[in-house]
Amino acid sequence: MAKSVLEVKDLVKYYGPLKAVNGLSFEVKENEIFGLIGPNGAGKTTTLRVISTILQITSGLVRVFGYELPRQAGEVRRIISYLPEDAGAYKNMTGKVYLGFMASFFGNGGKTREIVQEGIKIADLGRRINDRVDTYSKGMMRRLLVGRALMTDPRLAILDEPTSGLDVINAKEIRDIIKNATKEGTTVLLSSHNMLEVEFLCDRIALIDEGKIVEEGKPQELKKKYKASNIEEVFVEAVR
Repeated sequence: MAKSVLEVKDLVKYYGPLKAVNGLSFEVKENEIFGLIGPNGAGKTTTLRVISTILQITSGLVRVFGYELPRQAGEVRRIISYLPEDAGAYKNMTGKVYLGFMASFFGNGGKTREIVQEGIKIADLGRRINDRVDTYSKGMMRRLLVGRALMTDPRLAILDEPTSGLDVINAKEIRDIIKNATKEGTTVLLSSHNMLEVEFLCDRIALIDEGKIVEEGKPQELKKKYKASNIEEVFVEAVR
């Protein structure tokens, strides 16, 4: 039986008087792709930012591979990678130089070159990896950023809307990259508004509304429970 690598228990996060996350609890198992989905303002991105150590917990427990937040945030940062929905890259750099710059935070010398080569392989931009980032299409930019997020071989990759705004071909290629990462030993926690993507990618999902989990399980099990033909229908019924 796969062990839990991420534990979130009774998580609460306030922004001033606003309770963005309201007693959230879920677990993610080793080498699975777990989807956290819900309507805008439900608390998904806030939850991902807390787990990524960007935001402080108001109350509750978050443990990543046994490290507890916020007390052991430094240890957590060494083994995770976070890709925000609105992430960007330095536009005056080439794709390769950007990957090298980011890799320098994780190693030096031969280790840095290793990480960069992995990023180039994942991004799969061909000769365009040597072009400036400001010449990239949105799909190319997202491929570069996914390469950056996965090139360090993180134990947990946290991906917020990984294919947001991409066309069908680019979105499928990004999904394939994510699936391959789990085969290499990375556990993935993602958020997405694309229900087809969620159904295609995720081993398990949790539906969140108003800062709480309202439903959780495997996509096929949830479709059966709600007598639904797809996860979009489950999503609508559960949130209602």
